Amino acid sequence: MNRHALIFFLALLLAPLGLQGAQSPPMVGEPFPDIRLAIPENPDHRAYLGLSGEGPVPLRAIDAEVLLIEIFNMYCPHCQREAPAVNRFFQRIQQDPALNRRVKLIGIGVGNSPFEVDHFRKVYQVPFPLFPDPDYQIHKALGEVRTPYFIGVRIRKNGAARVFYSQLGGSQSAQKLLDQMLQNAGLDAKGAAK
Repeated sequence: MNRHALIFFLALLLAPLGLQGAQSPPMVGEPFPDIRLAIPENPDHRAYLGLSGEGPVPLRAIDAEVLLIEIFNMYCPHCQREAPAVNRFFQRIQQDPALNRRVKLIGIGVGNSPFEVDHFRKVYQVPFPLFPDPDYQIHKALGEVRTPYFIGVRIRKNGAARVFYSQLGGSQSAQKLLDQMLQNAGLDAKGAAK
């Protein structure tokens, strides 16, 4: 069987599985998918995100100009290994008064129940809000990315949310990752728009 015939045969075999139409991860410059998150029960996390009330809320309801999202899974060894670096990344943002009002960080535990997300939070002492995605709905909307995956979203005053960063894996240097994200978001090191 020649090479072209083999490729055609494999494509026919895989077609019923739906693999040929897999959605891609959010790309830089594209609108961010309209996902909704449950309002956290933790009052500190509610205050951090500027959320109140009940029910799922759209991402644009979060009080931030820049939202950084970590897609993780409790059982992912890479997510476990990077948890301390992501915590340091969060602390750098919190320590900077020009950034901590404008830049927020959340995590979404794909395939994880509320119990599993809470376990991950406790074991790795995660200080920022984590949201469960037990039925993979958010994961599917984000192109079924591998974990850990990092997405940066710029939220405009009109509520439009655009992706400015989309990358598998993080960085062992919290400062390097923060500098790269600020640059991509169009903010300088002081948090001012460029």
